[in-house]
This record gives sequence, C-alpha cells and structure tokens, in this order.
Amino acid sequence: METALNALLQRRAIKVFDSVEIPASARHQILDAARLAPSSFNMQPYRFYWVESPSMKKAAVKLCLSQMPAETASALVVAVADIGSLRATAEGQLAWMRQAGFSEEKISEYELKARIGRWLFAPGWFGSLGALRWAIFRFLNLWKIIGMPPVSRQGLFKWATKNTSLACENLMIAAEALGFNTCPMDGFDGCRLSKFLGLSNRNHEIVMVIALGKKSPKHTDQLQWRRPLEATVTFL
Repeated sequence: METALNALLQRRAIKVFDSVEIPASARHQILDAARLAPSSFNMQPYRFYWVESPSMKKAAVKLCLSQMPAETASALVVAVADIGSLRATAEGQLAWMRQAGFSEEKISEYELKARIGRWLFAPGWFGSLGALRWAIFRFLNLWKIIGMPPVSRQGLFKWATKNTSLACENLMIAAEALGFNTCPMDGFDGCRLSKFLGLSNRNHEIVMVIALGKKSPKHTDQLQWRRPLEATVTFL
C-alpha cells in the first residue's frame, strides 16, 4: 500500500527521458495494471498500442508534433477508446464464465445483462436506437430517477473515454512503482495517428499518448502547485 501511495504522490509529467530498454516483464506488469482498472459494466472499451520499435516510434513521434517527451521516451503508449469491442468483450466474458465453471443461473444472468448492455450502448443505424432510448428514458425519468444512458455515438465515446482514462492512470502509477516515469500528452495529430495505427473513425478515438521511460538528469522537476483541498472538495 505504501509503495502504491508513494508512486501516486511522486508521479510527475517528465519532459526529458534517458534512452533505456524497458524489460518485457515490466512492460507486461504496466499493461496488466491498465487492464485491471475499474470498468463500467466490465466492458473495458479501450485498446493500448505500445510503440517502441525504432521505425514505428520515429513515425509516431512526428505525429506527436515531435515533442521532447515523445522524442526521448523509450516507448509511446497510445490509449484508444474502442466502442467496437463491446460485443466481443461480452462474448469473451461469457466463454470465460463457462470455462471457469459458473452455474447456469449465473451464466443466464450475465447473458441477460449483456443483452441489456448491448441495447443500452448500441447507437443503431443513423443513431436510431439512441433516439429511441432518449425518448424512453426521458419518459421514465418523469416518475423515477434512473439516469440517462449514452444516446449518441458522441455520448458513447464520452463513456468509453472515462473508462480509458481510468486505465491510463493505472498504467502511469504502475510504471512509477516499477521505477519508470511517464508523461501523458494531448498534443498529437489525431487524424494521422489514427490512420497510422489502422484505426476506424467509427469505432476508435485516441484519448491520449503516454511517453514512458526513465527520467533524464536533464529534466528539472518544477515545484508543484495544486489548489488547496477546500477549493477542490465540498463536504456535505
């Protein structure tokens, strides 16, 4: 617990990295930590692209506007919200439940939950299902507080981005705990980077690019300021 808390408190956005090799074992732990982040409906609507081969990284750095963190990092991790993976994820969990020996009752419960989830999150042709959901939930909310699911592709990407961001935080804290450093970046050519990775505009949206490596002695830590607790938190 203390190690995790120290990693959380010590993490900074590093602007200059030393060129070091990231062992496969560390890479696996870092990505596994991202995979285990909290996920709405356990749908895990994200993908990560680990870019470290010299030719691929050189091209990716250019698409990240040749920023110093990207240029000096040992690897770049492109975090992508993926709304096209929902059905496959549900089917994968169902297959795992059968293999793990879950009861037929539990499997049936999950199948029903998965069907409801597909209906709640599928936009339908030209947003037709989203419009129908909006009307139904708007009507139901007149009598009962039940909230509103995503009713458009934009809303679905917003939901997926929240999940992806949770996974990114896990990834950065895990890297810090293992002795590596990170810098999350929002500066990139999203259109060209998506094309470079072979992504679909219909199903994918890049959330951020994370530069990863070892902090260089050339990097100077700046004094950190955060708003005081009373300006950030309201106790009720």
